[in-house]
Amino acid sequence: MGKLKSIASFCLRIVYFIFLAALFFSYFSPYANPKHFWLLAFFGLAFPWLLIVNFLFLIYWLIRWKKLYWVSLIIILIGWNNMKHLFHFGIFNKNTNEKGIQVLSYNVRDFDLYNWTHHKQTKSKIFSFLKEESADILCLQEFFQGDSGFYETINPLVDLTQATNHHIEYTLTRRKKEHWGIATFSKFPIIKKGKVPFKYRSNNICIFSDLKINNDTIRVYNMHLQSISFNNSDYKFIEALNENNDTLDVEDIEIESKNILRRVKRAFVKRASQTEKIIAHINSCKYPVIICGDFNDTPFSYSYHTFSEKYKDAFMESGSGIGNTYIGDFPSYRIDYIFHSDEFTSSDFQVHPEELSDHYAISTIIKKNEIEK
Repeated sequence: MGKLKSIASFCLRIVYFIFLAALFFSYFSPYANPKHFWLLAFFGLAFPWLLIVNFLFLIYWLIRWKKLYWVSLIIILIGWNNMKHLFHFGIFNKNTNEKGIQVLSYNVRDFDLYNWTHHKQTKSKIFSFLKEESADILCLQEFFQGDSGFYETINPLVDLTQATNHHIEYTLTRRKKEHWGIATFSKFPIIKKGKVPFKYRSNNICIFSDLKINNDTIRVYNMHLQSISFNNSDYKFIEALNENNDTLDVEDIEIESKNILRRVKRAFVKRASQTEKIIAHINSCKYPVIICGDFNDTPFSYSYHTFSEKYKDAFMESGSGIGNTYIGDFPSYRIDYIFHSDEFTSSDFQVHPEELSDHYAISTIIKKNEIEK
């Protein structure tokens, strides 16, 4: 009995040190370019779960009064800077009378074109939500427009939101009347439009729009970075794992796991390249900037760190809680962001609770002393 107990204790410590090392490695993921050190990106993706496991180990060692609790405590505290991105204890100011420019970013998932929500009223509910918010600057990802009376979205949005100026770029057109892409709507005049070119053609895109606000010009970047692009079989596999489905055999698990890891790795690498392209473009901009979009990356990623190093995260300025923006199963983290340059201050950051897409809409109030509505 004593021998079995010793073996169990030894195995537990091995598992403990593996999770401890994994947590430590996750701290470096925001600083490591996935193009060169892609493995660290996986540790960053797993950071919240690694933290929870190590916190449970900390409690266990404390209860057992083992000196290893010091090791756990030190490693956890080393990553304190990462933890503030996981849960932010900001003061949530819900002052709806706050003056400034309301910026709203939303991945609308093609306005539920394919009825993913199994509710025929989803499109009209999204429109009603956008009408009620009436944002001054509206950045939409996974935008869809149908021509000739089929699933039209541009004119209804202009009428409902009174954002009469728009910049729309399409990444895919079918049957000459069905268009997928990205869109920025503005209540302010758009004096210049453009896009940041990526090396390869894809459904991912970044556009910029120069807005004239009184005597000032600001630039708004709206982007949709590389997604993992899981297919139906990937999601079914993840669901089966979550349900401990006995129908999965070892070979199925091995094949599907490799497919998923391959997709995730490819997405990490492509997002890194896209991020570098966008940052280089922003660096050449002479105007203050607002950066919105679906980054498809967590706050523990290289992409997020690259933006947050130079620009303020509106959630960190005035948001509160976890702030997760993705409703789907993986990754259910904060992956939609609004950044801005130092010339601005932001307040009243909100993650809107409406579940009309696989993302939540986010918004904030942006102010610059020289800019008046």
